[in-house]
Amino acid sequence: MRIDLTGRTALVTASTQGIGAAIAAGLGRAGARVGVNGRDTGRVDEAVRRLRDEVPGGDFVAVGADVVSEEGAASVHEALPGVDVLINNLGIFGSKDPLDIADEEWRRYFEVNVLAAVRLTRAYLPRMTERGWGRIQYIASESAVAIPAEMIHYGMTKTALLAVGRGFAKKAAGTGVTVNSVLAGPTHTAGVEDFVYELVGRDLPWDEAERIFMSEHRPQSLLRRLIAPEEIANMVVYLSSDQASATTGGALRVDGGCVDAVIP
Repeated sequence: MRIDLTGRTALVTASTQGIGAAIAAGLGRAGARVGVNGRDTGRVDEAVRRLRDEVPGGDFVAVGADVVSEEGAASVHEALPGVDVLINNLGIFGSKDPLDIADEEWRRYFEVNVLAAVRLTRAYLPRMTERGWGRIQYIASESAVAIPAEMIHYGMTKTALLAVGRGFAKKAAGTGVTVNSVLAGPTHTAGVEDFVYELVGRDLPWDEAERIFMSEHRPQSLLRRLIAPEEIANMVVYLSSDQASATTGGALRVDGGCVDAVIP
C-alpha cells in the first residue's frame, strides 16, 4: 500500500516529541505539509529542524501556540487555516490517588485532553465539509476502556474523546470527512519512562523497569512491552489517507492487544 498525501496540509498538536513527533514525521514522509505545534516556540523550531533532517525534503511548518487557550487555538487557525488532516495529539498524564485529585486538577485534565481538541475540531471541520474531504483524529488510549487505578482522571478524558470522536463523525456524516479515535497503548516516550520509574523505582535498569511495569501495572497487554511511537504513527498515517475513506466513527486499537478493552 502506497499512501500519498501530496497536496494535503496536516496539523499535529503537541508534536515536538514522542508520539506527536513520530506522527508528524510519518505524515511528512507521505508527502503532507505538516504543522508542528507546541507551546514553546523555541522547542517547536528545534523540532522542525530535527524533522527536516529526519525526513529529507519534508515540508514542516512551525506553529507555536498553546492550543489549550482560546487565543492560542485561534492563532494556530489563523497561521494554518487550510488544514485537511487534524491530529489531536495533545494530552497530559500522571499517577495520583483518586481521592487526592482536586476539582481543579479534574478540570485541567478535561481542558487539556478534551476541550482543546473540541475547540480545534470546531475551527477546522466546517471548511473540511465544504471541500468534501478531511480527516480528524483523536489520540485516545487503552485507558479509555481499561481505566488505570492510579490515574482515573486521565482515563476519564480518554473515554470522553471516544464520545467526542463518535459524535463529530455523526456531524460529518456523508460529507467526505472522516473522524476517528486511535486507542494507543503504553508507548515508549521520555515522559512514559519517567512515569514507569515513578511507579517501579529508579534503581532498576530500564529493561527490568519496563518488564515490571508491564507485568504489574499493564498486565492486560498481549505485547508485554511498550509500543514504539512509530507504531502509533503508522495507524494515524493510514487513517489520514484516501485508502481509509470508509473508516469513520471508529476507535482503532494500537494498544498491544489489551485483553480487557472491549469496545462495543
